[in-house]
Amino acid sequence: MDSTPQVGIVGAGGIAPPHIEGWLALGAEVGILRRTGADALAEQYRIRIHDSLDALLDASEIVDIVSPTPSHPDIAQAAFDRGRHVVCEKPLALTASDAQAMTDAAHAAAVRLFPAHVVRYFDGYRRLHEQRETVGRMLELTFRRTVAAPSAAWFYSQELGGGLIRDLMIHDLDQALWLAGPVAEVSATQDRADEQPPVSAHVTLTHVNGAISHVRADWFGPETPFRSQVEVVGADGALRFGTDELGGAREGYLPPASDLDPYRAQLADFLDALRTGRDARVTPEDGVAAVALVDAAYASLASGHPVVL
Repeated sequence: MDSTPQVGIVGAGGIAPPHIEGWLALGAEVGILRRTGADALAEQYRIRIHDSLDALLDASEIVDIVSPTPSHPDIAQAAFDRGRHVVCEKPLALTASDAQAMTDAAHAAAVRLFPAHVVRYFDGYRRLHEQRETVGRMLELTFRRTVAAPSAAWFYSQELGGGLIRDLMIHDLDQALWLAGPVAEVSATQDRADEQPPVSAHVTLTHVNGAISHVRADWFGPETPFRSQVEVVGADGALRFGTDELGGAREGYLPPASDLDPYRAQLADFLDALRTGRDARVTPEDGVAAVALVDAAYASLASGHPVVL
């Protein structure tokens, strides 16, 4: 790969700025596909704007997909067909089968696919993962994530690729897998339909190793600060982390700013993985596994019963 990465951004919503800022901090040349909101971002960050996906693909080595979830597979396939590596915001796709198809297509094209599960790059979560064996046999994990609800209507519609579990809770479903391993059973409840805030959901995971994860996510009103917490309890001790430790709660659905920017860290990890040939901290298989838990949680909501994997 060239020493100056050539990156094309597809998507201009609220998650686009952290990705753009991360790439620019890493010295990349960045372009963005023209769509609603992209002109303002191009002007703000002084990046190129492309009028078509083909033009963006011509100019890019890496395509960073930050558009709504249903669009991910087609954009990724177009990139794979042109031999481009792909960074894709979580979730990879609407369903685990679609996410697996993306993974298979990347492998067939001999390019890399990186699911952007940014919470793995929060320093506190990374340290907790590194120390997890100090608690002994894991017994119970508890996750809580509360943010201001998004304003765009599609976030609330499962049919349009949104939904609280798919869009927000997937961060902690991925954390549960990263910390405690594969899951045998999923049970989910939600207090109301995804129409407008407040919306809260609770998912219980029974891991293959016997540990139980309790995962809660909330979309609350517009003044709600971002907050997340995790506790891991084992036979020999406990570990805890919360974003309150970073100081300075931030309104909206992005975490408080810190010196160790997790968005830049995840992109730096992917770049290093490309240059060295190693796996990134998040693999395509991790992305598929997280979507599979989302599928199971929604199946449990629909049936009112636990889902056995």
